[in-house]
Amino acid sequence: MINIEALSIREIEDRLQAKQGLMELLDAMRTDPRKAVQKLYAQALKKAQKEAKEQERILHLYQLEQAYYAQGLYEVAGVDEAGRGPVAGPVAIAAVILPPYWVCQGLNDSKKISAQKRDVLYDKILKEAIAVSCIMKEREEIDRLNIYQATQQGMYDAIAALSVSPQAVLIDAMPLPKLTMLHQSPVHGDALSASIAAASIVAKVTRDRCMQKWDVVYPQYGFAIHKGYLTQAHRDAIMKFGPCPLHRRSFEPIKSMVKDDSL
Repeated sequence: MINIEALSIREIEDRLQAKQGLMELLDAMRTDPRKAVQKLYAQALKKAQKEAKEQERILHLYQLEQAYYAQGLYEVAGVDEAGRGPVAGPVAIAAVILPPYWVCQGLNDSKKISAQKRDVLYDKILKEAIAVSCIMKEREEIDRLNIYQATQQGMYDAIAALSVSPQAVLIDAMPLPKLTMLHQSPVHGDALSASIAAASIVAKVTRDRCMQKWDVVYPQYGFAIHKGYLTQAHRDAIMKFGPCPLHRRSFEPIKSMVKDDSL
């Protein structure tokens, strides 16, 4: 049993930071008469409750994966894309296989988290995932096939590029009828599946970094800011400078500006 009154405030803070015997420590702090200890106790309890709630949220994201885990299929890939909507640049498609019930604070659909948080999660996913791949379908292929077909082909390619062959696949909304393994394509899958959420982060960060590099080559369009989406500033730049090689010829307003039947 911890003799809490024998510990200084600094020693208690150090133990809380290290989470050393946390539950026993909190129980001892509960009856300590020192105001500073009671303040630390309230803060630590609130933090522990928040962490427990976040862990519960993340584990809830494994409902789709759980159906496969229950069958002994633990290598489940999540697949998602970033960049179907922009008028410039590639579409990025990622596939990720996570360790079963991998808990990562903040894991969520990439659209629901900040760019800074995405970067942190991206590094953690690449370090701890069982397998990760990311495929880029460039402007030329998007214009040749159309954005839907290019994205679908990219998903097949991303799955094939994984270093570990998945036993099952979860794809965000896009049907992939040619897959030979078990698979499903839930709508809004990036909010329902941890694996798809991880793939959405990898695809988004990869594409954003690509557009930031292209911004150095074509600074007049502001790619680092809008990432190729048709903001008013981007539209104005297209009208002023005309389209560059990154602009999708099959998307308006570029399509109406470029008279090239071959695209």
